[in-house]
Amino acid sequence: MRIWSLNLDYMDSKGLVALWRETLLAQKVLQGKTKGYKNHPQLLRFKKQTLPLAYICYYLHSVCDEADRRHYRFDRSKIILPCDKSLSLISVTDGQITYEWQHLMQKLAIRAPDNYARLENIADVKLHPLFYMIAGEIEDWEVVATK
Repeated sequence: MRIWSLNLDYMDSKGLVALWRETLLAQKVLQGKTKGYKNHPQLLRFKKQTLPLAYICYYLHSVCDEADRRHYRFDRSKIILPCDKSLSLISVTDGQITYEWQHLMQKLAIRAPDNYARLENIADVKLHPLFYMIAGEIEDWEVVATK
């Protein structure tokens, strides 16, 4: 499961579909409707919020918005709460953003070379609108891939 801190415009089609499925799973986890994934590290930053379900639903709505922009058909009725744009933003470190950007670019180089070419020279990476950047290392909840 990966819930990206990056702007969803950067996702290729496979990545956006996977993100939709994984974030729907995250919604079920936060509802207490799964046996697995209960302590998945990607969910820790949502669980820390006073209204974890509201935050994950906001995120799901943004995934649907990106899908709509691309003329994909994601079923927004699967999201259990309306989008609450009054929620406070969640901080994410610049080290985390750098890590996610490199991780995404490695994926795109293999599965979506056109997207990779479109993004490879971006210097100022945009965040998902739910997050704001602070200085710091890779987040404690990140499971860093080893080579």
